[in-house]
Amino acid sequence: MYRSHVLVCGGTGCTSSNSQKIIEAMEAEIKAKGLENEVQVIRTGCFGLCALGPIMIVYPEGCFYSEVKVEDVPEIVEEHLLKGRMVKRLLYKETVTPEKIKGLNDTDFYKKQKRIALRNCGVINPEDINEYIAYDGYQALAKCLTEYTPEQVIQIVKDSGLRGRGGGGFPTGLKWSFTAANKADQKYVVCNADEGDPGAFMDRSVLEGDPHCIIEAMAICGYATGATEGYIYVRAEYPIAVARLQIAINQAKELGLLGKNIFDSGFDFDLHVKLGAGAFVCGEETALMTSIEGNRGEPRPRPPYPAVKGLFGKPTTENNVETFANIPTIIREGAEYFASMGTEKSKGTKVFALGGKIKNTGLVEIPMGTTLREIIEEIGGGIPNGKKFKAAQTGGPSGGCIPAHLMDTPIDYDNLTAIGCMMGSGGLIVMDEDNCMVDIAKFFLDFTVDESCGKCTPCRVGTKRLREMLEKITDGNATLEDLDKLEELCHYIKENSLCGLGQTAPNPVLATLKFFRDEYVAHVVDKKCPAGVCKKLLSYAIVEDKCKGCTACARKCPVGAISGSVKQPHVIDTSKCIKCGVCIETCKFDAIIKK
Repeated sequence: MYRSHVLVCGGTGCTSSNSQKIIEAMEAEIKAKGLENEVQVIRTGCFGLCALGPIMIVYPEGCFYSEVKVEDVPEIVEEHLLKGRMVKRLLYKETVTPEKIKGLNDTDFYKKQKRIALRNCGVINPEDINEYIAYDGYQALAKCLTEYTPEQVIQIVKDSGLRGRGGGGFPTGLKWSFTAANKADQKYVVCNADEGDPGAFMDRSVLEGDPHCIIEAMAICGYATGATEGYIYVRAEYPIAVARLQIAINQAKELGLLGKNIFDSGFDFDLHVKLGAGAFVCGEETALMTSIEGNRGEPRPRPPYPAVKGLFGKPTTENNVETFANIPTIIREGAEYFASMGTEKSKGTKVFALGGKIKNTGLVEIPMGTTLREIIEEIGGGIPNGKKFKAAQTGGPSGGCIPAHLMDTPIDYDNLTAIGCMMGSGGLIVMDEDNCMVDIAKFFLDFTVDESCGKCTPCRVGTKRLREMLEKITDGNATLEDLDKLEELCHYIKENSLCGLGQTAPNPVLATLKFFRDEYVAHVVDKKCPAGVCKKLLSYAIVEDKCKGCTACARKCPVGAISGSVKQPHVIDTSKCIKCGVCIETCKFDAIIKK
């Protein structure tokens, strides 16, 4: 037994900030102090507050150290682990009060969250199956195999109200029932871990922090639908997730939790990890299955749907990582427990990767129905640098934006659809007044054009034409008639593309046109970018009354576009200016403006 446990985040974010070196330094320092039999260091998954990494939590006190550096380790070991005194300068500021050190769950970031899919992330060592079992792991699978029929398992999932968390929101239990109803000599379960949205890292964090919950859930799905084999399709750019998945699968096989005759029930189930090459289109279920089969990842026409003819032509159930991550809790705690959270038509919780212009960048899991305002202002800590919130992009390149006047919209499937947005897989990109919404739409179209598989003409050609029309607008060469043509083309692509990538590609354009049409008009009519982003519509000028003639801007200008004498107002030669913005960053007197 150890008297203290030191949990260090081993997710991708903190690993990139040298958390592994912190773990090694901590272990070496503990050994040097003779504490190796009293203190255990554990590498966990993501805690959620990625903006504060590397993160360390010391139990039993539960104190939360943030932005820890290797050079801080000796002080933590000496003061905290040896002398019992917390190192207050490293504590997360919000946990420090005059009266006491607050628990993490009492902070603004955590207190409105409800962790189900993320329940073990940042809590257990993901590479130790015994820790997962200690936190009720594989109890749900045992319960299914020893107490419930496959039909009863499906009914529990239906009663829970769980809907697919990959973006479509299709009822999970209903999807499982379709596969179960089809007779075949072989059926499959597929986990879609091909998370490709810019700014999204929900599924990656679950796989890195709690891989066994996905294994358990897929086995439960296999039992319920009659499948004996499963594939986890994960992008190769997730090396930590891939490694931990393989470790977890090997451990589960060693303990008889995968393979033949699980729990002496007569049920067989095996799992394979399949690496994807990072094609966004392979997030679409039929393209994903085509890729697993060894072919180029392109979508297939539907029907037939995968429940009838899926992987290798056999009935297949496909869900994404977050959907599966909810299954063990639903089985273990009951459908009523899960259904008690959320809204009438959107039950449970939703994980979001919160990024962009937000103070608390990270991973959050909130009950469905939580408003965008609560997420941005309370959990996210608001917009940095005193800027105003402008919009939040949900669903990445397939989604839409929620403007400031709709901040009190409860986040669930139907409310987002009603305002022309979509849930998506869970990327939530926050934008402030300095973002140009036309440029944002162009950014997502850039991505979609690159990621289109090219199989169907509406997507292959249509998205390129959309991209060209947006560029025409940001270059100041468009007319008002072009805005009408832009909208018309959006609807054509949505109605005629083969798969979800093409059908949703115009969403960022349509959403920004709907809520920020005045910005489009300003680009077209006034030849101005209100946010000061689109370079071809910008010019830089020096305010004569503010310029001190310090020459700093002239010395920094890479093309020599600024001239003037010392202690005299300077001027910018707009014919030379490349609009790089270095002058604005350099000036200490706010004398340079965008026009």
